[in-house]
Amino acid sequence: MRLIVTGGAGFIGSSFVRLALSEGHAVTVLDALTYCGNLANLDAVKDHAAYRFVKGEIGDKALWPKLLAEPCDAVVNFAAESHVDRSILDASPFVLTNVVGTQVILDALRAVHAAQPQRALRFLQVSTDEVYGSADDRKPFTEQTPLKPNSPYAASKAAADLLVRAYHHTFGLDTVITRCSNNYGPYQFPEKLIPLFTTNLFEGKPVPVYGDGMQIRDWIHCDDHSRGVLAALERGKSGEVYNLGGGNACENLRITRLLLQYTGRDDTFIRYVQDRPGHDRVYLIDHTKATRELGWSPRVAFDTGLAETVAWYRAHESWWREIKSGAYLTYYARQYGAR
Repeated sequence: MRLIVTGGAGFIGSSFVRLALSEGHAVTVLDALTYCGNLANLDAVKDHAAYRFVKGEIGDKALWPKLLAEPCDAVVNFAAESHVDRSILDASPFVLTNVVGTQVILDALRAVHAAQPQRALRFLQVSTDEVYGSADDRKPFTEQTPLKPNSPYAASKAAADLLVRAYHHTFGLDTVITRCSNNYGPYQFPEKLIPLFTTNLFEGKPVPVYGDGMQIRDWIHCDDHSRGVLAALERGKSGEVYNLGGGNACENLRITRLLLQYTGRDDTFIRYVQDRPGHDRVYLIDHTKATRELGWSPRVAFDTGLAETVAWYRAHESWWREIKSGAYLTYYARQYGAR
């Protein structure tokens, strides 16, 4: 297939791009290179004959007719503001990127569909299990679980999902939605729990644990997530939603102690801090439908994957130090002008 992958310079998007190219697909990456977009994530494929990069915003209405005028079979939308803490401080960027940006893509696809109804063009929306709210009853989320988002980030993703559903039912667009649990792995921006704690511990700094640290998350390796997205793109039924989970539910405090173990630190590095507002207690996801209909299931065992992830950050110190210092931003200033 010939794919447009938005947000392809980010953590999960770059994992998907590497996978798609390895599977023989052609990929155009569209990325605005905001603070968490990093072209270094795509160094391994930058010279690939089937890869190209376009710097731009998904909400740029003038850009999409140009992109879609070229041969294209599908758009995979990874582009998103995704950090819950940032959404609590200011929800505006989340609404603009996650909601309005998604609408702009859908309107562009709708125009193509109206002008060329015979053209097969699929849209895959990469979403999150956070749209379901908190599984306080310990029942895993299924695709039929009502949407009850509790953070501005989750609300913006839920709104985008509903737009995708509406454009499928109203305008006949070929759409698929995937909703995934918490990701971990190489190239994750060090504001999220695992890379933040890992790099802090490497630097001899404490790690901030929210509340009592007993919040439960279901963790999935980014490469397993990417395989699930590709399976949904290739084999998913139009108009359907597919949950993608790792089957690795555990408390944040257990994650923290594993990271202490893997980095040679002890509990004295833990700093319990005030819990964030509206913090969901439990995320659990049921991926039975994806296994049954797509033939997909996660492969990476969590303890093994986490140890390998820590080893990757240890071996790629220059990557995360440039991010933490902000030095990586100068590369974009040289390549594409100030952001």
